[in-house]
Amino acid sequence: MKKLGVVITDGVGFRNFVLSDFLSEAEKQFDEVVILSCLPASVYEGFLQKTRVIELSIFEEKFQTWFFRKTKEVAHLQLHKKNNFGITDNLNTNKSKTKTPRGYATRLIFKWTSLFHNESFIQFYNALQQLSFKNNPNVKGYKTLFEKENFDVLFFTHQRPPFIAPLVYQAEQFKVKTASFIFSWDNLASKGRMAANFNYYLVWSDLMKKELLHFYKKVKPENVAVVGTPQFEPYVLDRYKITKSEFISRFNLDPTKKTICFSCGDISTSKNDELYITTIAQAIQENRIPAVNFLVRTSPAEDPIRFESFVEKFPFIKWNYPKWNLARNGHQEEWSQRIPSKEDVVDLRSILEFSDQNINMLSTMSLDFMQFEKPVVNPVFGNSDNGLYDDQRFLEYPHIKNVVASHATRIVKNSEELISSINLYLESPEVDAENRNQLIQMQIGGELKGTSKRIAQTLYHFG
Repeated sequence: MKKLGVVITDGVGFRNFVLSDFLSEAEKQFDEVVILSCLPASVYEGFLQKTRVIELSIFEEKFQTWFFRKTKEVAHLQLHKKNNFGITDNLNTNKSKTKTPRGYATRLIFKWTSLFHNESFIQFYNALQQLSFKNNPNVKGYKTLFEKENFDVLFFTHQRPPFIAPLVYQAEQFKVKTASFIFSWDNLASKGRMAANFNYYLVWSDLMKKELLHFYKKVKPENVAVVGTPQFEPYVLDRYKITKSEFISRFNLDPTKKTICFSCGDISTSKNDELYITTIAQAIQENRIPAVNFLVRTSPAEDPIRFESFVEKFPFIKWNYPKWNLARNGHQEEWSQRIPSKEDVVDLRSILEFSDQNINMLSTMSLDFMQFEKPVVNPVFGNSDNGLYDDQRFLEYPHIKNVVASHATRIVKNSEELISSINLYLESPEVDAENRNQLIQMQIGGELKGTSKRIAQTLYHFG
């Protein structure tokens, strides 16, 4: 008998591992599958067959736990900042000038870790973090959970949320094997430390495996498995497919025109999206871009209120507001409680399949559209000199440098370049096709079909 625990931390994890084929494949491999959910249990209604759900109590960090976690994360950034602009940029955003206990503590952490940041010190800070919460009532509740459930493998669908650290701690106490999926393409090369140490790691590609072994020297290569990512698996599942005529009808498009889609990032990293939408819309009005359907998909991570005025200003724009419902208010990371609907996956797939090209500010949506062999334009108008939000700095992030070097997309730095690139791809969508294919091969290791089966089999092998 083998039992798998699956930790779902957020709406993206729900999309990747509940709306894909993962659970049905895991049920074939394991005798029992149990979801440990950081989301309300009610969101799984109608999606499960044999799998049970246990809704976890919400772990909230006290100051002491925050302090040691922050020390661990900043030390990781200090250790790897050399010749890595993404890490350096992340390190700088962690600095604080606030006159609060956490502000003063952050400045102390920066001074300390500037000297003491090697891997041994990072492991020491991790141990202190665990000691700080071991007597927390929620963590003691997790102990009771482990005693009752007797897991063989605990699978974390995201490696970074701080509130998963107590689960890893209890898994270590009960000698339960842990595995984590690396959440996104930028998490290793540009983000901070993982929430904890895991026994095994599942990664998208050989590139990501190389990054993992570079940033986490104590991880053994044989404990890292290249499995691809379920993020894109719904694109090859028939239950999410609709026809082009249904797509045209859903978004009230003109069937005689080509369709361009602008996909927004969230306000924290994609602050120039309003400028890019305005530039494209005005170019369409002025016939500098031929008559097209202009569809904008906002970010599921935020309320689209910042685009409210655009509906009246540009009535010809068609809008797709992702159908992600907020399942819980007041959570410490409220964005994580937005849950995607099956209808939204259908909408997204149809947009990817039937749009003629995509424009986005260097997001993973580039990879989504490339699954359907669609050309992509990446506008980055802002720099440190022109007064706009500096999104050109992302071009120096390691994962984006791979995109730039691949020539798989058109990176554009002003309105003229944006308009000419859109027109180029409208006239000749096959341009850069081979580069796009090579980028997909580099970023995603394995065919989309069968991704969930590979993950489930790998977890069984780890168990």
